[in-house]
Amino acid sequence: MRPLLLHLDHFGSFREPVTVDFSDTEYFALVGPTGAGKSTIIDAICFALYGTVPRWGRENAVAHALAPSVAAGKVAMVFDSDGRRYGVARSMVRDAKGAVRTKEARLDELDPAAPLDQVFDAVVRPIAEGENVTPEAQRVTGLEYRFFTQCVVLPQGRFAEFLHAAPRERQDLLVQLLDADVYERIRQSAAREEEAAKQAASFARDQLAKLSGATDEAERELADRLAALRRLSDTIGSDLDLLRSREDDIRRAEQERAAVAERRSVLASLRMPAAVPTLASAGRAATEAAERLAAEVETLEADDHEAYEALTALGDRGAPRAALAALDARERLAAEAARTRAEAGGAAASLGELATARETAEQALAAAEAQRERLRDAHAAAHLVARLAVGEPCPVCRHPVTELPRHDAPADMRTADRALAGARERAERARSAHARAETSASMLAAQADRLESELAALPAPVDRAALEGTLAAIAKAEEVAGEARQALRAGRARLDKARAAAAQAERQAETAWRDLEAARDRLLVSGHQDDPPPPLDRDDLHHAWTDLLGWRDRAAQAALAALTEREERLTRARDLLAADRRRLTERLAEHGVVAPPDASPDQLGAAVATAVARADAALERLREERRRAADLERQVAAKEHEAKVAHELALRLRANAFERWLCAEALAVLVASASDTLRELSDGQYELALADKTGDIEVIDYGEAGMRRSARTLSGGETFQAALALALALSGAVARGLDSIFLDEGFGTLDPATLDTVATTLERLAAGQERMIGVVTHVPALADRVPVRFEVRRDGNGSHVRKAAIAP
Repeated sequence: MRPLLLHLDHFGSFREPVTVDFSDTEYFALVGPTGAGKSTIIDAICFALYGTVPRWGRENAVAHALAPSVAAGKVAMVFDSDGRRYGVARSMVRDAKGAVRTKEARLDELDPAAPLDQVFDAVVRPIAEGENVTPEAQRVTGLEYRFFTQCVVLPQGRFAEFLHAAPRERQDLLVQLLDADVYERIRQSAAREEEAAKQAASFARDQLAKLSGATDEAERELADRLAALRRLSDTIGSDLDLLRSREDDIRRAEQERAAVAERRSVLASLRMPAAVPTLASAGRAATEAAERLAAEVETLEADDHEAYEALTALGDRGAPRAALAALDARERLAAEAARTRAEAGGAAASLGELATARETAEQALAAAEAQRERLRDAHAAAHLVARLAVGEPCPVCRHPVTELPRHDAPADMRTADRALAGARERAERARSAHARAETSASMLAAQADRLESELAALPAPVDRAALEGTLAAIAKAEEVAGEARQALRAGRARLDKARAAAAQAERQAETAWRDLEAARDRLLVSGHQDDPPPPLDRDDLHHAWTDLLGWRDRAAQAALAALTEREERLTRARDLLAADRRRLTERLAEHGVVAPPDASPDQLGAAVATAVARADAALERLREERRRAADLERQVAAKEHEAKVAHELALRLRANAFERWLCAEALAVLVASASDTLRELSDGQYELALADKTGDIEVIDYGEAGMRRSARTLSGGETFQAALALALALSGAVARGLDSIFLDEGFGTLDPATLDTVATTLERLAAGQERMIGVVTHVPALADRVPVRFEVRRDGNGSHVRKAAIAP
């Protein structure tokens, strides 16, 4: 990682934006008085990459990133790593409670051809944002945060201690700087692995204990039982067939017994119907009654025919009724015409009086209208007189008025108006009455004329007495005919009832015969073919029933004897089945097969098959348990071995000898690498080596013929060279390909000669290696020998940095 451009905006003590350009710098110094902010620039490089600074005490701490008086700030850096150019930026804010947090962070790959003043805008591809920036920065630089703080900012003073330290102190320091505590983590992991393996072995032993019954003997016993059950299954077939044959015998015996019992039931249910003895006489009586009533109906039909012949001879009553109705209508019409004509004459007589009244009312109306006109003129004259003035022209004649005329006060116009209205009302009533009378007289005269015309159009009147005599004769004939028809209906009803009774008796007889035939058929079907019922006497129903019942009694005795014999046979068959089943059940019990006492042959066979299947499954389970037990035994052995190996590893890593051996090997590698660097820095005069007995670091001085002496005998400058060589060797071991190193060391404690040696050493280091070297110092004698200086100062507005001219 090689920084090119660093931008600080309100970061730490830098309260104003500032940009530090490292692009053309190989060897530089950050100079300035103590507290000016030199180390803050190194902090900004670390914060831009990892979001925190070692001096702040703990990782992820950002509280010191902002100056106390500002609310927001930003750090951005452009750097090269592994041939690519990157830009990283982080912005910070202070919230309302004063806490500082990272607001935004991003890492981008930049275009290396872009000018540095525009490079932040030349993004080739975004790489990460937010929390992903730090792990991606570690990936592109190849440096974890802890290695960066050990290798980029070299703690030179600690390595002088390392050079002069006792072996125990050196071991502790190597453990810290080389991250040797990883072996302690390995030891702890081994201890956890040991415990986990012990637990797994214990669990496997517990599972194995549960399978203690899975033995060779148990397997042999189950195999023998399975073989015995299979032999039983192979030989039980004949026994089961015998049981099935016994059951068939029982079913046949039960069927025969049921058939005999059914015959007895049929015989017992045979009963003669109660109506059979009297059914024949009742049928004959019903037939005779029907024949007698049929003769009576024939007589009634003759009487009915004669009555209707007489009624027909008298003719229809419609004609005399119509003639009588026409006579009634003629008389009503004549009376109405006479009345209407009289009313018309009266109306004509009243027209004269109404005409006189109308004329009188019209004259009174004319007089009232004339009187109102005179009164209106009088009121107009009185009104005009009131407006006249002597000497003024008259509005009527236009002549001057010489004297005002005198007029009496006229009567009230309202009285005249009421009189006129009354006269008009009376005249209108008189006119209306006269008009109505005219209309009524005209209508009555027209109605009288119409009625008289209708009367003239009617046929001549006939004799009323003759018509009434004809109608009376017809009514009497209708009465006689109705009585004859009623008697006929009653006779026919009695005949129908008698015939229905005769038909009912016949149907009962037929039903009784059918019942008798059906009963005989049931007896034949129920098994009486050997002794069939007697044939039926079709001439006498009662005699046929009597013969059949006699035969029934004899057949019932035979059926009872047959039933007793069938029950004895059924009992013998059941006893044989029970004995055979009991013997087979006892045989099954000897093999551990339990079956119900009344189990069928199929159930017994299924019980044996189930026992075989269960024995087979039990044997397979036992064999599986034995295989599982073998697996568990192997697991116990493997886990115990793993626990033993982990225990040995943890035990060896816990021993101090391992740490001493590890540090000794690491120190030998570091001293060999540092020796090469020191030989180059000292122009071949010095090398470093380890003392064989004490383990101290010694110096081989080729200026003194290769003499070995303690490193404590080196001068200050020589000590710095040796310590710097060790620091570079350690940084090379920790991180390969490091492109920049910053030395933040207290050079002010060195004497001028030593300071000169240090400066010369740094110059040789900068000239001979391809890496950026930065020195943080406030010593002018050292700063003046560095080709590029960044001067850092601090005032009331915070820290400021300026790139000074290159020294000659």
